[in-house]
Amino acid sequence: MKILKRILLIIVGLVALLLIIALFVKKEYAVEREVTINKPVKEVFDYVKLLKNQDNYSVWNRRDPAMKRDSKGTDGTVGYITSWDSEMKEVGKGEQEIIKIDEGNRIDMQLRFEKPFKATDYAYIVTEAKDTSHTNVKWGFFGKMNYPMNLMLLCFSMDEMLGKDLNAGLTDLKTILEK
Repeated sequence: MKILKRILLIIVGLVALLLIIALFVKKEYAVEREVTINKPVKEVFDYVKLLKNQDNYSVWNRRDPAMKRDSKGTDGTVGYITSWDSEMKEVGKGEQEIIKIDEGNRIDMQLRFEKPFKATDYAYIVTEAKDTSHTNVKWGFFGKMNYPMNLMLLCFSMDEMLGKDLNAGLTDLKTILEK
């Protein structure tokens, strides 16, 4: 019985220690990648502002071809919402809404995840003309993990996890637009 009490005390102590550590761990994360596309900024922006086009270059949109999709509103305008529902755990269920557009420069989106966990994150795509025929595209995500879930930020790098998918998507976007 003494050993069982000690084991229980050690477990409680470890849990308490982790909860204390979580108080000091950052809660926010941000990830951004960029690519230069050999097309004028207007052509690039007109393509990326349409969320339906993400089906062609976003790694996440292509993970489950059988996922259920729905949309509300006019694509490429503030208030447009596209939603997804997949049986695949890594795809899950959620929706993406265009919350702001700076025409020709930037589109901001809010992502609301339902499954496999609830979360609200933000994404953006920025287009900047390098010259008349080259455009720099930045695609980024930022979000927050509430206490005590922010402990997970010690265990894995959001920059590495999301960054490789952003790079793959931007590479595909470049290929599509430069055809």
